[in-house]
Amino acid sequence: MDYQGFFRAELDRLRDEGNYRVFADLERERGAFPRAVNHGAKGARPVTIWCSNDYLGMGQNPQVLAAMHDALDKVGAGAGGTRNISGTTHHHVLLERELADLHGKEAALLFTSGYVSNWAALGTLGAKIPGLVILSDALNHASMIEGIRHSKAARIIWKHNDLADLERHLASLPHDTPKLIAFESVYSMDGDIAPIEAICDLADRYNAMTYIDEVHAVGMYGPRGGGVAEREGLMDRIDIIEGTLGKAFGVVGGYITGSSDLVDFIRSFSSGFIFTTALPPAVAAGACASIRHLKASALERDTQKDKVAQVRARLDEIGIPHIDNPSHIIPVMVGDPVKCKYISDVLLDQYGIYIQPINYPTVPKGTERLRITPGPVHTEADIDHLVGALEELWHQCELARMPLAAQ
Repeated sequence: MDYQGFFRAELDRLRDEGNYRVFADLERERGAFPRAVNHGAKGARPVTIWCSNDYLGMGQNPQVLAAMHDALDKVGAGAGGTRNISGTTHHHVLLERELADLHGKEAALLFTSGYVSNWAALGTLGAKIPGLVILSDALNHASMIEGIRHSKAARIIWKHNDLADLERHLASLPHDTPKLIAFESVYSMDGDIAPIEAICDLADRYNAMTYIDEVHAVGMYGPRGGGVAEREGLMDRIDIIEGTLGKAFGVVGGYITGSSDLVDFIRSFSSGFIFTTALPPAVAAGACASIRHLKASALERDTQKDKVAQVRARLDEIGIPHIDNPSHIIPVMVGDPVKCKYISDVLLDQYGIYIQPINYPTVPKGTERLRITPGPVHTEADIDHLVGALEELWHQCELARMPLAAQ
């Protein structure tokens, strides 16, 4: 087999379809986010980032940076090992306590990323609980899907946010069969939100555990940033709450929270936890500072909600289609991979606006989009510039606009 020829052919196919991914070489400017420098073919040029998952700008927060500097100066760079072999530092212990408190749970467990926390937790539960059937929402994140597959547990895929379909599957299983319902709170590509209370009601009725991925919600919703489940007063009804430190908290890492026994079970049996080096202590210290700040401050969340509303209203004024959802994510629908990448490229090259195109396989073919995430750090001038640029490019690409009466 011509291995290199195969690789080239597959990459060429992606390019022809408009689905080849090009990474922008960005250098964020401390204290000036969403400003950054793009190191592209034309040299270093300033850009404004409109698609970051650092939703609240906490990656630039002075308290977070100070905590990281302090930890770095006191204890050095790395953790020095796995959590079992010298890698459990005091900063890790403090962060896990902070996370358990955030979600009203007895315990928490840190992982190196949100992907790993989903993969490891679901993989361990599915592999170790005898006869477990995992009922997974059809639009669950790849990390959840991979964890469930890795577990080799029996799995049922239920239609996205469809309670009738979920109940139909639950009712088909014997009452004493172990069951786990796995779903997300905020779905990152469409920005819709799960009917959490109704899912918990079904879990109670059919003797199932619940596992919620709140990665796009922690820090963002609830009076202390505990997520949608906190906002709706439902944290106590969910068995496992999983989250990330790499989005609204502005650092990196993932975690689960739950009962002491459940968390200890994952800690004791999960290869994804046992056999990997612990997060650097400075990262744990920065995450701790971010969580504490957002527990006490609603300013970032309130300002962010206002900016999201402004962008949505401005897009409606000029008829640019976007998915109407109750979250902070604004998917602007292009529906063509080539045009989606073209708009993204021109925004970056000519307007100094960075929005990564979202194409297949992240979203189904025909639903290509620009995923916009307004934050509290975007200015009125930023919004004017973004909307004006999109209006010009929409006309240039002859894309359909929404009539005002239909919005």
